[in-house]
Amino acid sequence: MKVLFAVSECVPFIKSGGLADVAGALPKELALLGIETAVMMPKYSLIEEDFRRRMVKKAECEVRVGWRRQFCGIEHLEHDGVSYYFLDHEYYFNRD
Repeated sequence: MKVLFAVSECVPFIKSGGLADVAGALPKELALLGIETAVMMPKYSLIEEDFRRRMVKKAECEVRVGWRRQFCGIEHLEHDGVSYYFLDHEYYFNRD
């Protein structure tokens, strides 16, 4: 079984509420049970530099948003047995 968590926040990267705690803990526990887990979230500017340096670019694409096309980068980081994917788009996510 494979499980993908698509979230707006996740400990230890960024936290504003309880979702970050669940998104940080549940994937790790599922991985310990042998379930392949991954988390996808925005690459916010407040993510610590140590994590940002360890991210590896996996893909780039354009996403149609209304009448225009917007860049979207996907970066990967393996941490505590879980794969994390970060959506990189400065216009939307380069903020607190």
